Amino acid sequence: MASQVLPLELIDKCIGSRIWVIMKSEREFTGTLLGFDDYVNIVLEDVIEYEITPQGVKKTDLAQTLLNGSNIAMLVPGSDGPGY
Repeated sequence: MASQVLPLELIDKCIGSRIWVIMKSEREFTGTLLGFDDYVNIVLEDVIEYEITPQGVKKTDLAQTLLNGSNIAMLVPGSDGPGY
């Protein structure tokens, strides 16, 4: 029987590596995962924020950010983002 990996265990294994966070809004973030809690509130460092606007994609560099878990749609471990 194959062993199961629970979602929070998978996120825990990603601490210290790059992760792509897709929000429910028109924003996406890539950065190094520093930590998270049971509600999947996430702390990232060396962050690039991608905001999709009618004029195109706006990129913003951030030192650190805290993302609210209730606004996260999807996490992509080991990814450097959308490549816009």
